[in-house]
Amino acid sequence: MKMTRIFSDINGESHFEDIEIPLTDQGDIGFLSDDINVKKMQFRKVSAEYDYDFHHAPQRQYIVLLDGGVEIQTSLGEIRQFQTGEILLVEDISGKGHKTKNLEKKERTSIFIHL
Repeated sequence: MKMTRIFSDINGESHFEDIEIPLTDQGDIGFLSDDINVKKMQFRKVSAEYDYDFHHAPQRQYIVLLDGGVEIQTSLGEIRQFQTGEILLVEDISGKGHKTKNLEKKERTSIFIHL
C-alpha cells in the first residue's frame, strides 16, 4: 500500500517521501499490514475556503482523505496534490512546516489517526 510521508530534516525543511506499507496475503480476508499502535483518532471537516499557511503537524499522525483533495507545499516549494482515499503520514512536527489548501471550493472531510 502506497502513501506519502511529510517530514522535516535536520535543518527544519519539510519534504515528501513516497513509502510502501507491506501487506501480507491473509487468504479470504484479504491482504493486511502489520499492526500499527495508535493513540487517538479524530474526524475533521474544513470549510470550502480552507487555505492554511505554513504550519507543522501537532503530532505524528496519519491523515486519511475521506472526500475532497488537498494541495500541500513543502518549505522548499515542492507541491503535490492528494485525492479522496489517499493516506498521508505527517511527521513534520517541528521546523518550517507545510502549506495546505483545498483543491476544490467545497467542504472537505478527513480522519486524523494520532501515533
